[in-house]
Amino acid sequence: MTFQRTIVGLLILTIAGLAASFYINWKTNTQLQTLKAFVEGYVFAEAVATCEKAPSTTPFKWNGGTNTTLIVLNSVKLDKYRIVSSYTLLADGVYCDFDPIKKKAGIGSNFLERE
Repeated sequence: MTFQRTIVGLLILTIAGLAASFYINWKTNTQLQTLKAFVEGYVFAEAVATCEKAPSTTPFKWNGGTNTTLIVLNSVKLDKYRIVSSYTLLADGVYCDFDPIKKKAGIGSNFLERE
């Protein structure tokens, strides 16, 4: 009888531990999504302004564009001490890569052959 009670107790502890871990994971995921949305919103206005001012043979027009798309997190490059993200905007077939750390924009008309 003691063995059965021990097994039932361990089973209840395991279920409670799993429930707690799923709750913590859900809570952390929600906070991360909120932070990500805030950062993307903060960086978006700066990215649009920098892309429209960048010198290029193909002009980048986000505000006057008819077909605009935002590719938020294009690539993550691991530096020794940090993760650096790059954002890509597409307006009327012209791509613009924005680096929020360097505050630079690179414009190109082909997704694979950009600078």
